[in-house]
Amino acid sequence: MTDLINPDAIPVSPANDAGWQPDPQHPRRRPPWIKVRAPGGEEYERVRGLMRSKTLNTVCEEAQCPNIGECWGRGTATFLMMGDTCTRSCGFCDIKTGRPNPLDWAEPNRVAESVRALGLRHVVITSVNRDDRADGGAPIFAMVIKRIRQLQPGCSIEVLIPDFKGSTAALKIVMDAQPEILNHNVETVPRLFKKVQPQDRYDWALATLEHAKQMDPLVLTKSGIMVGLGETFDEVVGVMRDLASVGVDILTVGQYLQPSKGHLAVERFYLPEEFDRIITIGKELGFKWVESGPLVRSSYRADQQVRALSQLNFIRTFEPAE
Repeated sequence: MTDLINPDAIPVSPANDAGWQPDPQHPRRRPPWIKVRAPGGEEYERVRGLMRSKTLNTVCEEAQCPNIGECWGRGTATFLMMGDTCTRSCGFCDIKTGRPNPLDWAEPNRVAESVRALGLRHVVITSVNRDDRADGGAPIFAMVIKRIRQLQPGCSIEVLIPDFKGSTAALKIVMDAQPEILNHNVETVPRLFKKVQPQDRYDWALATLEHAKQMDPLVLTKSGIMVGLGETFDEVVGVMRDLASVGVDILTVGQYLQPSKGHLAVERFYLPEEFDRIITIGKELGFKWVESGPLVRSSYRADQQVRALSQLNFIRTFEPAE
C-alpha cells in the first residue's frame, strides 16, 4: 500500500464537467488544442522499415496512436506482441477482434533484435489479449525480457500487460523475469467498465497492479486512464485514489479519441487546465510521476519518464546477462 497522508482530505477543485462538447453536426471535429504531428521524416521511415523487415506489429499503428509521428521520429516505438488480433472487443480500441493465430515463439528474438538495431535505452512491450490460452501468453513476455537483456544490455524494459483474467500464476511468470516497469491500464472508471471494456473487470485491474508490487517490491508499477467517455472529474480522482492505494508509481491520463464511427463516441473533451489539475492531484496522492495531457497515451514519452526517474534512483539496473 502507498503511504498516503489522508488522501480523502485532498480537495477536488470544481471542474467544468461540460468541457468542450463535440459538435453534433461535426462529431469528428476536435478542439484547437489537440494537434497531431503528421508522420514522416528519415527516422520515421527507418523505424517503419525495421518493423516491416522483422514482421513485427506495433500498437502505434494497430491502435492508430496520434503520437506515432512524434515517437517514431524520435526512434521509439511500442512493440505489440502475440499477433494483431485480440480476443476481447473493447469499445475504444481499434485493434481487430477475432480468433488469433497460434503464438510465434520466435517473435521475442525478433523484437530483441529490433531493440538492438534501434539502439534503444528503454523499450515498451505490449500485447493483445490472448484469452485463448490459460496463461494469457505470459511466457512470451518473460522470453522477450530475457532476450532483450542478452542483446541490448542496459536497456530498461517496460511491459504493458493484459490482466490475465486475474491469474496470479500468469502474472508471476512475467514478474519472475523482473521488468523495470510493470504497466496495466485501468482505462476508465468503475461505473463505465462494462460499457468501455465489457470482458474486463475493475477488480482484476487493481489486483494485477497490487499483486505485481507484492511479487516484486522493486518494480515500478504504472497505469493509465482515458477521459472523455462520460465519467465525471470526481470519478477520475476516485480511480487515482484507488491506484495510489495499491502502490502504483506512474500514472498516465489522456483524452479518448474515437478511432472510427463504430467505436464509442467522445462525450466531451477535457480542457487543458483539467489535465493540469490532474497532475497536481496526482502529486498530492503520492505518485512518483504523472503524465497528463490531451494526447498522452500509456507509453507516451516513456523513455523520458525513465530518464527522470533514474536520476531520482527509482529505476533499478541489471548487470548484462550471461
